[in-house]
Amino acid sequence: MDKEITYDAAHEADVIEGEVREAAPIGDGMGCHAGAAEMEKAARMAGKSDILNQYAKDYPQGPHDKPQSMCPAFGSMRVGLRMRRVATVLSGSACCVYGLTFVSHFYGARRSVGYVPFSSETLVTGKLFEDIREAVHDLADPDRYDAIVVTNLCVPTASGVPLRLLPDEINGVRIVGIDVPGFGIPTHAEAKDVLAGAMLNYARQEVEAGPVQAPEGGRADRPTVAMLGEMFPADPMVIGQMLEPMGLAAGPVIPAREWRELYAALDSGTVAAIHPFYTAAMREFEAAGRPIVGSAPVGADGVAHWLAGIGDAFGIAADKVAAAQNAFVGATKGALSAMPIKGTVTLSGYEGSELLVARLLIESGADVPYVGTACPKTAQSEWDREWLEAHGAKVVYRASLEDDLAAMEAVKPDLAVGTTPVVQKAKELGLPALYFTNLISARPLMGPAGAGSLAEVINAAIANKGRMDRMRDFFEGAGVGDTAGVWEGDPNLRPDFRAQHEKKLEKQARARKAAEMI
Repeated sequence: MDKEITYDAAHEADVIEGEVREAAPIGDGMGCHAGAAEMEKAARMAGKSDILNQYAKDYPQGPHDKPQSMCPAFGSMRVGLRMRRVATVLSGSACCVYGLTFVSHFYGARRSVGYVPFSSETLVTGKLFEDIREAVHDLADPDRYDAIVVTNLCVPTASGVPLRLLPDEINGVRIVGIDVPGFGIPTHAEAKDVLAGAMLNYARQEVEAGPVQAPEGGRADRPTVAMLGEMFPADPMVIGQMLEPMGLAAGPVIPAREWRELYAALDSGTVAAIHPFYTAAMREFEAAGRPIVGSAPVGADGVAHWLAGIGDAFGIAADKVAAAQNAFVGATKGALSAMPIKGTVTLSGYEGSELLVARLLIESGADVPYVGTACPKTAQSEWDREWLEAHGAKVVYRASLEDDLAAMEAVKPDLAVGTTPVVQKAKELGLPALYFTNLISARPLMGPAGAGSLAEVINAAIANKGRMDRMRDFFEGAGVGDTAGVWEGDPNLRPDFRAQHEKKLEKQARARKAAEMI
């Protein structure tokens, strides 16, 4: 008998039994245009219940469906594309892949993104998985890559494409498969955690199996603190300076820039959850026996609280902790007083650092009555929430666009800091506004160096109120109502048509009301 030829052990994996599904009529709306509920139902029927249940536990959505954010897969793509010697491969609808690669290159990816296309036939017959496996085998060159990340977007996830059946490694190149569906991950910030957690899980298993590659600069001569969350490049160095009086050093930042940093992070004595939503990553650190310290050394109060928490985690003598606090709390207060902020600011965003930025604004002298974040409430952000509420701020987790707009319109602040649609609405109202992601979160925040980093841009924006008033007056009435759209001349108004249509609508409303009374 002819022997079957195989090139990995996928055929030996346990098969997850999905649920029997009824035949759907052609054109039932399934696919990338189906609703989130339908796609989640399809994914569960295809055997993806375990991963979706884990996502629901790690990233609870809160009282409403989900916040309005960009496609979550951008977050995990960003993590992979910023790592050296790591290839990124997407499996999803072509329109989604186009949008994700466009945004990634817009943010400076400078690297090719692999794409495994599919058709209805390859999706239904399972050929898509075979195509993915073939692509990964072709790509696995140890001279070029340490790892290949394969990501299922919405449709392959809903169809149950089993990335877990891919080999763990090919020719020494690690294979990491993740599902990042828009109907399972609420925000792109949390999708960063999906990949970071998957990589840490892989690295932790490698560490448990035997010796691993040392950090490029060798192991630190002092106990280190690993840091969770993307930060301004100067922030880890500032944190290292604050740790030095306690005999500690700054460890790697997760998401990492290369694979060996994962080992060094797992080797750290403590993990600082600078961004508090990295649930999967924290689970891996806890499995490795590493304690987690929440919040961040932002603002004078934050520096004092965070250094005390780090000292407790390492069991450092109180006099050493006090020495670090005395040196850096005073310096932070001095920097804050030198660059004060005067004005009322509403703040919202989806990066995960919103509470930290709000604390810094308040310690700088600003009045911040509202803080909205698209990320969930976690134990690691609890101190930040309590501090903010004690200083008069209302903190809304899983804030929707409607929450952010309602707060801005009610408060009418001197400055609105938020997402693109919040900034757009603020400018329509004649309010100065700044985009959180590009203009606020991309600045140093930690310790004395971060204390005055926001004042210049915030004060300059608040000072633009007069210019915003002139712009609003100049453009008043343009682009709204009868002037919406593009016109070569004056709009062709037909009040008779409008009156006739309004009568038709009123008649339909009366008919509906009469039907309800029957």
